[in-house]
Amino acid sequence: MDIHASPSGLPGADGRMPPALMLSGVSRRYAQGAAALEILRSADLAILPGQSVALVAPSGSGKSTLLHIAGLLEHSDEGEVFIGGVATARLPDPVRTRIRRLQIGFVYQFHHLLPEFTALENVAMPQMIRGLRAGDAKARAGELLAYLGLGARLDHRPSELSGGEQQRVAIARALVNAPGLLLADEPTGNLDPKTSDHVFGALTELVRATQVAALVATHNLDLAARMDRRVTLRDGKVVEMA
Repeated sequence: MDIHASPSGLPGADGRMPPALMLSGVSRRYAQGAAALEILRSADLAILPGQSVALVAPSGSGKSTLLHIAGLLEHSDEGEVFIGGVATARLPDPVRTRIRRLQIGFVYQFHHLLPEFTALENVAMPQMIRGLRAGDAKARAGELLAYLGLGARLDHRPSELSGGEQQRVAIARALVNAPGLLLADEPTGNLDPKTSDHVFGALTELVRATQVAALVATHNLDLAARMDRRVTLRDGKVVEMA
């Protein structure tokens, strides 16, 4: 696989920046009684900054496992995971946690917003945890929410927002700290088709505007077709789709 990158996080010999995410020879197996169930088998994947990739595969094929390994939530049994060119497999857990907090954004099927806080506060909070002053964090959060069409909903709590609005808040929260990588697991799976289309459009537009690399697991082939690349899992390996 031609990745045009050095593992140091610096440009490769041809001057190109490394992939935001690279999986190299990643394998993962789980014990199933006396046997071992192999979910990923020497899987390779590289995603460049600003590139959106749809992961389309049936339930039980290993999509969530791949996302967890890519997001440093789970260790692989073999292989390496590079985040921005930095090898992470052998890093101590506190360092992996720091990389995950600063360089990776997550969006899930269920928004997981904090119910007692407003949309603005939900998006400002990750920045404040990172050390930004409250006023600056709220200003940035307001700009991002306005970009996503929620400028009039800043002071609404999650219970006062529609499902699509809640998910757009979750997208803003995932991207507010400008991560290099966005991982999304069925981000529109809990929405009706019209709302799903609108939310997915907002997600892809923001990915291109911020030049974040995005890996999005989805069952929706129509939505997947709007992304730059489509991959699937076959016999534990990542395979490009036509």
